[in-house]
Amino acid sequence: MSTRPVVLLAEELSPATVEALGPDFEIRSTDGADRSRLLRDIADADAVMVRSATQVDAEVFAAAKKLKVVARAGVGLDNVDVKAATEAGVMVVNAPTSNIISAAELTCAHILGLARNISPAHQALKAGEWKRSKYTGVELSEKTLGVIGLGRIGGLVAERMAAFGMEIIAYDPYVTSARAHQLGAQLVELDELYEKADVVTVHMPKTPETVGMIGAEQFARMKPSAFVVNVARGGLIDEDALETALEAGQIAGAAIDVFSNEPATDLPFFSRDNVVVTPHLGASTHEAQEKAGVSVARSVQLALAGELVPDAVNVAGGAIDELVRPGIPLIEKLGRVLTALSEEAFTDIETEAAGEIAELNVSALQLAALKGVFTDVVNDPVSYVNAPVLAEQRGISTRLTTTSDVEDYRNALTVRAATSTGTNLEVRGTLTGPKQIEKIVGINGYDLEIALTEHLVVFEYADRPGVVGALGRILGEKGVNIAGMQVSQNTKEGRALAVLAIDAALPAGVLDAITAEVGASLSAEVNLED
Repeated sequence: MSTRPVVLLAEELSPATVEALGPDFEIRSTDGADRSRLLRDIADADAVMVRSATQVDAEVFAAAKKLKVVARAGVGLDNVDVKAATEAGVMVVNAPTSNIISAAELTCAHILGLARNISPAHQALKAGEWKRSKYTGVELSEKTLGVIGLGRIGGLVAERMAAFGMEIIAYDPYVTSARAHQLGAQLVELDELYEKADVVTVHMPKTPETVGMIGAEQFARMKPSAFVVNVARGGLIDEDALETALEAGQIAGAAIDVFSNEPATDLPFFSRDNVVVTPHLGASTHEAQEKAGVSVARSVQLALAGELVPDAVNVAGGAIDELVRPGIPLIEKLGRVLTALSEEAFTDIETEAAGEIAELNVSALQLAALKGVFTDVVNDPVSYVNAPVLAEQRGISTRLTTTSDVEDYRNALTVRAATSTGTNLEVRGTLTGPKQIEKIVGINGYDLEIALTEHLVVFEYADRPGVVGALGRILGEKGVNIAGMQVSQNTKEGRALAVLAIDAALPAGVLDAITAEVGASLSAEVNLED
């Protein structure tokens, strides 16, 4: 009987992927789409490798008694229940950089296809119709490309389309002007981008705030000659509003690769000559698929060897001191809180470990902090390996500092940032008690202590009577339950900071209503749900 770790291939993977695993594993295959077979075959597997067809959920984790890692050979994780994996102590890894070139190239292809009517002209000629005059196109040279989201893929698109002589304007609140300049782009506000762009391409993450971000109001701002492209995430464009805009002639056309609900085969705009649609092909190149397979094969090797796995999306495995390990999820959340506190681009990020752990190797804490900072602002999944790259791409300097000096706590972790306008931000946290409860103990110089729950709201305001009552009244009227609250005063400046733990995300408009009511100079909602 083999004593080698068992790696189960639930879908067909490239020979290069299997070769990358090497000889130290027993490789088995199963049909991930056959549920009963999958549950049977995974029982004694140490790792399972999947693409998109295999659903890896709580039932699978219950059946997999030895499972240590799930490897998704691709970017998305829609078919892997990351929360259930974490609860089962199973690492989840993916290949976050495998498809960036493929997705960028498809975006460029769609832009060119729209400009020259390639798809409808192709269909007409195949149908025996010579319609040369009907499909007169436009040149891209000296036209304006509006890139929403200037991350890795958006940046590649900007660089490539600049070669066609296009002027590049971009919106990304987390990219500095210096970084945009490196890419040949000028940063503008969203409304200006919609009004000026001849082509609008979106490369944003899919979050509650970005779903439907291009809708009726945005289409109304665009030129009648403008094209819209989405190869990022389904749902960023309001599909009903898109059909209405096309029908009314508010825009000249659209190219869509991703949809709110997939598979999508019969949306109203599919029949339009000025619309090009593809079935989620962003990552569908031989090169991207092979890169993804080889990447996760290496992650499986690291995970089963007990080493740090850079592309782990839920837990950092491997050679991390047991005293440091509990701080990884804490400081990742602190990074997310820091991002929520600012709408400006960061220019500098510092991670600090204070206390007893300062004598240990705490480099993983910096990776986790950066992962948290970028989790809610970039389009692709963020991991321990690509987080520093994201910072570098955005021109953000990063550093890790340690000190044995700490007051009140055994250890404390801090994430600090400077913004492009010179604002300084800081979030500090610790773990307390036998159960290692995650707490925030400081924000922007205010001392406090409150459990780091899934839903928080933060307000800074002029300290005066009645503010706490107003907070409670407005939230109560909206049916929002307050689970905990801390108020910290800055008596020297006459200001105060309130942090509230609430049971669920705020209804739309509530944050703005409270901000106006109390005259808050800082207001932020933090949602840490997976």
